[in-house]
Amino acid sequence: MNEELLRSMELPSAIRNFAVGNDLVSVSAFKETFNELFEQKVYTVNEIAYCKLFADPLLRYAATWAAKEAVYKALKQVDHTLLSFKKIEIIRNKIGGTPIVKVHHQPKKPVQISLSISHDGDYAWAIAIVELL
Repeated sequence: MNEELLRSMELPSAIRNFAVGNDLVSVSAFKETFNELFEQKVYTVNEIAYCKLFADPLLRYAATWAAKEAVYKALKQVDHTLLSFKKIEIIRNKIGGTPIVKVHHQPKKPVQISLSISHDGDYAWAIAIVELL
């Protein structure tokens, strides 16, 4: 590898102005482990209401879980404060609309979060990009 690339890989995340997180969920495995306690512990009232709009709400729960995990992984690179999954809320203003992330916690530095969620077959996937402002 060239030296510039090697040096860039050594930079601590605090020097970068962004972080990326992603998560892949096996929907069939998720369905086997999903229960009411997990639902109440992880999802907000709005997320539960959104998921229950669909004929197969567990697919939406799995996609929302992937999104929360992706956001969590990206946020932890720029802010090491403890954060529960319920404090990361995935908002959808309409079905199929762009997901919006609301973090019910004030990060140490202001951030902007971009999120993409997808599902196909037995998998739900999400990627989050956190940009330091």
